[in-house]
Parts: sequence; C-alpha cells; structure tokens
Amino acid sequence: MIGNTVLLALREIRRNVLRSFLTILGIVIGVGAVITMVTIGGGATLEVRQQIAAMGSNLLIVSPGKRMGPRLASGASLFKETDAEAIVGEISDIAAVAPVSSRSIQTIFGNQNWSTSVIGTDNRYLRVTNRALQTGRTFNDSELRAGAAVCILGDTVRKKLFGAQNALGERVRLQKFSCEVVGLLEGKGQSSMGQDQDDIVLIPLRTIQRRITGNQDVSFIQVSVQEGASTEKAKNDIEALMRDRRHLGPSEEDNFNVMDMKEIASMLTGTTKMLTALLSAVAAVSLLVGGIGIMNIMLVSVTERTREIGIRLAIGALEREVLTQFLVEAVVLSSFGGLIGIAVALAGSVWLSGFLKVPFVFNGGIVLLAFLFSAAVGVIFGYFPALKAARLDPIDALRHE
Repeated sequence: MIGNTVLLALREIRRNVLRSFLTILGIVIGVGAVITMVTIGGGATLEVRQQIAAMGSNLLIVSPGKRMGPRLASGASLFKETDAEAIVGEISDIAAVAPVSSRSIQTIFGNQNWSTSVIGTDNRYLRVTNRALQTGRTFNDSELRAGAAVCILGDTVRKKLFGAQNALGERVRLQKFSCEVVGLLEGKGQSSMGQDQDDIVLIPLRTIQRRITGNQDVSFIQVSVQEGASTEKAKNDIEALMRDRRHLGPSEEDNFNVMDMKEIASMLTGTTKMLTALLSAVAAVSLLVGGIGIMNIMLVSVTERTREIGIRLAIGALEREVLTQFLVEAVVLSSFGGLIGIAVALAGSVWLSGFLKVPFVFNGGIVLLAFLFSAAVGVIFGYFPALKAARLDPIDALRHE
C-alpha cells in the first residue's frame, strides 16, 4: 500500500513539475543555507586553531601596559633584556624566551621600497614562534653581541623588494643603515587576526637598539612553555616575577600584561562558533517559509482534486488512505527539496572554502539533521491539508465543480 501511495505522490509531482519545484524552493534554500553556514563556520574554526598552533599554542606574550583591561595603566615602562633573562633563570618549564623590539620602517633595495615591521630579537625568536628558514642561516653569536648589520627577510618583504631575484648576500637599506641579507624565512601566510606574518625583517636585538631606537628597551617578550607543561602556571609565575621586578605593591594594579595564546584561541573559536550558530538560525527561517509554502500548495491541491478524492472515498477508500496519500506527497516534496539543498550546499561549500581560503570540513551530522528536518517539515505542514482531504464528504466532493 505504501509503495502505491508513493507512486501516486510521484505521479502528482511529475504532473506539475514547475509548481512542485517552486514549492520546494524554500526548503532548498533553507537546507542549503544551514549546511553551508555550518560547513564554512567549521572550516573557519579549524583555520583559527591551525593558525594559533602555527604561532605556538604554548606561547605567552608579555607586554607593557594593561592592554587587555578597560584602560591603559599609567606610567607603564618598557621591559629590558634582563627581564627576559630573569624569566629564563627563575621560571620553570620554560622552553625558550625571546626579547623583541620592533619598529615600522621603510626598507629599500635599488628602486624598490616597502614599509614593513623590523623586529630586533635573537635566534630564540624562531623557536618561540615555530618559524624556520627557507634558506640561508641564523645570526651567529658575534653578530648578536656586536649588533651587526645583518638581517633575515620574511617572504612578503623578499617578494616586494627582490621579486624572483636571489636575495641572499644582497644589502637592504633600513632607515640610515644597510644590512646584509643572511637568511630567508619560510612563508606562514596571514594570522587569524588578518596580519601578514611574512611582512617582517629580523635583525639582532642590539642592532635595532643601537641604530634605530637608541635605547635598551624591549617592546615585549615572547615565552614558549615546554610541551605538556601548564601555561596557566607559567603565566602566574611570570606575573609574580614581573610584579616583583617592577616593584609593584599589593594594592597596585599590573602595568603589564601576560597573554596566553590558548586563551586567545579559545576566544576566537568561541566567537566563530557563536556566529555560525547565529547565521544558521537565521538561515533556518527559510525552512519555516518553505514549510508554509508546502502547506499552501497542498491546500490548493486538495481543492483542485476534490472530485478525485470524492471518487476514491465513494468506491471504498478509507480516510487513513487518503490522509496517507497527501501526507506522503508533502513528505516526498520536502525530501526532494532537502536532497537538492544538500547537493547545492556541498557544491557551494567547496567553492566558498576555496574562495575564502579555509579548510572544507564535511559535517555528516548536520547534513543528516538537515535532511531529517526537511522531511519533518513535510509531515508537520502537510498534515493539515492531508487531514482536510481525508475528512471530505464523498457526496459533497462528487458535486464539486
């Protein structure tokens, strides 16, 4: 019986193909939008996690000023290189510490120039930030001690200044002095904050202090915690050490900030998940609209087929058989809409993932849920028209024109 009912439903759908398609369009849009939003949201969340991991998931950034608070702390002094060495010597479970001093400077080579971030640091910076050299070498001890005019270029700076030309051994002008290119960094692309991680030039810390800033200040300190160790404990220990070194009393607020990249990763992934849920909820409204469309068309169909229903009832068809026929039609319509929506969503998600440069994350659970929801829409919104058809009086139905 069910097989015959499904065949009758398919016959009715085929008889009015255009109307059937327009009926399920809301379901197609709703299912497609929900799956696409969840898929792209999942890809964006994974991309954030991967970028944070590439920056160093066990990374702590110690910076002057209460930057994460509601206001900046007054009188916040910059760090010194000795603060970084104190962290190495007095805090346990530390893998590496890199003091950093940075400035935005115009770099020049021949007739090419590019404004970039010049970072004064030492070789520990590469370990702390999970970076590697594409070619060339790191700074040697004598260059670090003497503040030699040598530099390592990020991939963006290399492309802007040298193009396809070999940059190793060439001299790049930074402000009033030129430095020899001794190494090239591997590309890392954009960070989760949209910052180009390859738009940098590394020089020895003492070079930037002597030739550019003219002081011994350190802008911030990057700390890598050993694998498996607690970053929260390391963060608390560093805060206690910095308070002691900066002579802060018990009632004084911190004039520095220790940022844990795991906290940032959690915050960013939480934000992307919330936005994904919000957009998916908005997209799901289309399913409600599609359900109303199905109910409207099914009511029209009942009116158009009143005489047919009357004949079926007159020759012995039961109310439940008529009810089942119209209910199956509604479910088949919505299920077709769900299947088409899934196909459109997956194709659109693959294209959008490539366009937005985020991973394509297939979520079988949301695909199955969207399909079942589309079928449920057919049951919910098709029940009233089916019930109306089943309760028609055969005599009145046969008299209907």
